[in-house]
Amino acid sequence: MNQVIQPEGWPRPRGYANGIIGEGRVLFIGGQVGWDVRTTPPRFPSTFAGQFEQALANVLEVLRAAGGAPEQLTRFTIYVTDKRAYLASLEALGATWKRLLGRHYPAMALVQVVALVEDEALVEIEATAVL
Repeated sequence: MNQVIQPEGWPRPRGYANGIIGEGRVLFIGGQVGWDVRTTPPRFPSTFAGQFEQALANVLEVLRAAGGAPEQLTRFTIYVTDKRAYLASLEALGATWKRLLGRHYPAMALVQVVALVEDEALVEIEATAVL
């Protein structure tokens, strides 16, 4: 079981953990964009929230293929091409997060980038899990 680390006197974070200790096999999940890989060619949802949901679902599919469960995720790096689109979508993203991951919040970072490799991609998520 992973242990959330909260430094004494720090305000409790909302939607992420400051640190997590894990023990077991480590799964590194490569960056997943918000496309549906089951379509040919792969298709992207048109909205930021839709791409976030699909990218998160893709992360979870890789995790489950390794025999993992959402509560074993320990770290996320979320890359976005537009921080304002991310901030404008927070309510929808929160609802998606709760539906797919419940109240499990790994250590996270959000990074705005100029572009992602896939031209249509608005978001890419890479993750680490301890199984």
